Amino acid sequence: MGRLSTHVLDTAHGRPAAGMGYALHRRDGEARHLLAQGVTNADGRTDAPLLAGEAFAPGRYELSFEVAAYFRAQGVSLPEPAFLDVVTLTFGMAEGHYHVPLLVSPYGYSTYRGS
Repeated sequence: MGRLSTHVLDTAHGRPAAGMGYALHRRDGEARHLLAQGVTNADGRTDAPLLAGEAFAPGRYELSFEVAAYFRAQGVSLPEPAFLDVVTLTFGMAEGHYHVPLLVSPYGYSTYRGS
């Protein structure tokens, strides 16, 4: 069995991105199936793994983060439209533990497969 977790770091302010909206979808060809959604906690993490145990299945996934809404809520003045509105990461999972962090500012982001 595997599991999927994430966390978000606000690199513009040097802190966890608390209160950022996220959604996880499973991709099945062109179809997308919503599996989880919510907002990050005070540590910029989800309160529980996004997928674990029986819910985990190898396949293609999309993890989306509501970046512009988060930065606007932090008082950052962004143009309309914002350069980064929703950051969507599309990735595949086979088996094992997958941790997908997002390091983000209003004008750039980075991600990787963490541990």
